[in-house]
Parts: sequence; C-alpha cells; structure tokens
Amino acid sequence: MSRHCCWWLVILWATVGLASAGGLQGAEGDKRPPPNIVFLLSDDQTFRAAGCYGNPQIITPHLDQLASQGVRFTNHYNTTSICMASRCSVLTGLYEYRHGCNFDHGDLQPRFMQQSYPVLLRQAGYFTGMAGKVGFELQGEKFETLATYFEAWAGGPGQTFYETEKNAGIAEYASQYPHSSRAYGAWSQDFFRRAAASGKPFCLSISFKAPHLPFTPDPIDVAQYAGKSFTPPPNYGAINARHLSPQSQTSRAATGYREWVDDYQETLRKYYALITGVDAALGMIRQGLAEQGLSDNTVIIFTSDNGYNSGSHGFGDKVIPYEEGSKSPLVIYDPRLPESAAGGVCHALTANVDMAATICGLAGVPLPADSDGRDLRPLLTNPEGHVRSSLPLFNFWGTPSAQSMAIVTPGWKYIYWYYAGQGMPATEELFPLASDPYEMVTVANDPQYAQQLASMRQLYAEELQRISERRVEGHGYEPYPILFAREQSWERKAEVLDALKGARRGSETSEKGAK
Repeated sequence: MSRHCCWWLVILWATVGLASAGGLQGAEGDKRPPPNIVFLLSDDQTFRAAGCYGNPQIITPHLDQLASQGVRFTNHYNTTSICMASRCSVLTGLYEYRHGCNFDHGDLQPRFMQQSYPVLLRQAGYFTGMAGKVGFELQGEKFETLATYFEAWAGGPGQTFYETEKNAGIAEYASQYPHSSRAYGAWSQDFFRRAAASGKPFCLSISFKAPHLPFTPDPIDVAQYAGKSFTPPPNYGAINARHLSPQSQTSRAATGYREWVDDYQETLRKYYALITGVDAALGMIRQGLAEQGLSDNTVIIFTSDNGYNSGSHGFGDKVIPYEEGSKSPLVIYDPRLPESAAGGVCHALTANVDMAATICGLAGVPLPADSDGRDLRPLLTNPEGHVRSSLPLFNFWGTPSAQSMAIVTPGWKYIYWYYAGQGMPATEELFPLASDPYEMVTVANDPQYAQQLASMRQLYAEELQRISERRVEGHGYEPYPILFAREQSWERKAEVLDALKGARRGSETSEKGAK
C-alpha cells in the first residue's frame, strides 16, 4: 500500500496520534496501531480527468491502480469551487461562510487553524508534514507562521512555481527533478524516512500546483501525449450554454480562459500532461512508502481543491456550480481493509468538508462538534451507503452577477442566480443529473417537475437560514441572507449591493491613505 493521498489522510494520522498518547491506538474500538495518512491534493482537476473515471484519453496509471485497490467516489463536490476557500474547508471541515476565508472575504483566523486536522493530529502524537501550494494565509500573521504548525514543512506562498528551483522548500531537488510535481514526490520520500525514524504515526499533506495555469507541464509527460487527439465531451462549447442562466455568462469562466475554446487540443494536451506528472509523483510516494515498510499501515487519499470546466458549455475556469467546475476525483485507499473492499465505487454525495472528519475518524481524534463534514469511513466497506441527503454549493466571490448558491441531492441539482440587474431576470435551474449528467437541459420551468422543484427550494431555504444563523462575523457574509433570498425583491438586493460598493470604495481609500 502507499502513503500518499490527500490532506484528509494527514488529518486522520494526526487524530490517531492524539487519541493514543502514551500508546497510540486507532479509531474508537480499534486496537490496531493508528494508521499513517497521506493526503494528496491536486489543483483544478475535474472529476473526469482520470483514467479510473472512465477517461481513456488521459494517462494516470498510479491513480487508476489506487482506485482498483481502494474506493472511488463519483459524486465528490467542492462546496466552494475555488482554491483559497476550498483548501480551508478541507483543513477545517467548515463551509466557507463558517471559516470566512476567501478572496475579498479575508484570511483564515488562527482559531480555525487550531482546529484543523493537521494541528489536531500533531497534538495527538502524529509526526506531521506539508509541502506545496498552501493557498491562504493566517489573519494578522506572516505566511511563514504556518510552518510552525508542522514538524516538516515545504509549503509555498501564492501560487508557487512549476520550476522546482523557485520553490524554497524543494529547491534542493531541482537538479534531478526540475519540474515541481516529481520534486514533491522526492520530498515525500525523504519525509517518510524522517517519519519512520520518529517512531510516530505520520500525517503527510502534499498540495500540488498542477494542473493549475499556466499550463507548463514536464516535457517527460508532454512526450507521452505526442500525436494524440482528443474527443470533446458532449457539452463542449458555448453552443451548449444557450439554455444556461444569463448570469453564468458573466462569470470569469465565460469571459476568460479562452484557450479552452481557441485551441482545445493543445490546451487539453498540456492539462492532461500536468495531471500525468502528479500521477508520477503518486507513484514515487507509494514507492517511498514501500521502501520504508510503511505501505501496509498507510491510508492514502487523493482529491483536488476544485473542478475545472475545461471548455464544457464554453466555460474555461471553475467557480460556477456546474458539474465539471465543482466536482473532483476522490479516491481513498486503506490497506487494512479486507480485499473485498478493493475496487469499490461509491455514488454517495461527498464533499471537501468531509476530509477533516474522515482523517480524524481514521486517527481516532474527535473533530470539533460543529463540523460541517461527515466521516466517510463507513462508505469504504459499504459503498452503497450514504452520509448525507443533500449538499450546498456556494459562490460568494467575484462579480455579483455570477454569485449563486446551489443544492445537490442524489440525482438532482438546483441553482439559484439572484442577480436581476442589467436586464437579467433572477434565474432558477433544475438539472436531473441521473438522466442528464452533462446538464444539457434545465427543467425548472417544466410543470412535470414542480414537486421536485418545490423540494429543492425547501432545502435551499433551510441552508440559507443556516447562513443567517451560523456565518462567521466580520468576513462579509452578512448580505447573503438577503441577496440569496428567493422571496426578497430585486430593489432591496440592489440597495444592499450599492451599500457594499460604497463600503469597498471607502475601505480602498483608507488603505491608500495608510500607505
């Protein structure tokens, strides 16, 4: 077995260590030693961009093998589909409006880092490490402060770099691995040697830059796609967006990232090559676990911080709540489970907020009681089960006209686009995902589905009430119970937006005066 997965696995290891100080044990009632956890997080990988998800055009042999040995999840959503917020949701198990960290909303409060899975696991006795793109900073602290939360650190600020030599934490590997993806694999191998020497269970989190823009893959991986051409998905191109909300056409997914429309073949080639590089690093991680004799007790979790539209409906970016932009692969491999669990496929609704709960569950460490996540361990041996009946998706960031909230249930998705300015009507969309996985038809206005629409509206209203009651203060989420309310007039919403614009202008003026 191998020890590389996701941030989730890292959390699980740390949790086990906490529960067993002075004689580490696994989860409650489990007398085995706590598992090691490897949490692997790619950046901008949509759920269809992996061979094990039925894609014959991409080369991901190590991820495919991991899925054949573990459990593959087919309905894994990132509740906020953008890196900064999603990564904090992974760490803390909280929805964005609970932790408050995203572009335009602010940095992560240190109190939330204190209840993140790496910190909980380290307190429990785990040897913890993190490398790669972090994607956020702590409120009032320098970026370097994050290193103090781990025993081994190679995290980088901002977007980090594909050139290994430009990333301080892994620069020593540049001569052998000039591209960062394999360099993180080499760093992980060294981490395993340190972890084994510590005598503690470990939790390792690796956060790859790939396949984020700019699309500059390792030449080794580009060569594997030489001469290949790619078949676009059925919903490719703006011609397949005519039925979608006018608000979605104002998002940066529609207005930017035009390489996906202008040169689909070459753009996809580079995107796939970057993912193949991450897959190669996964292979190195598993090799490193085997060399240290750690494979049989290391859980590996692999996922991504958000999906990517990749030209579907003519969209290039993520952010908006359609399938390609909000869903990512999720594979969990626990070598301690019986062979009958290998190759499981689970269609339950899962989310980025479930990572912390799952990792802590593996480690036997309790997560704070107000977590939004669910422990996915029961699904590893019962993939036909479920952990929730519905899931919210949010976009609180960017141009107001493209902000929205959505609700997903098994087989259905409801989206409400509140913005009604510039001649656009507020819009509801309802997609029967079970029969229309590419979201080619919205049935919100079809009387045949009136009962389903009413049910989704009710779930939407319940989540909106939770935002009103549970949002973190001081991070700009106060307007959303009004903006996202279906019954509220556009005139009232427009007043709120005007007030927000005025407040932002005043804040910008104050900041300039302070410089």
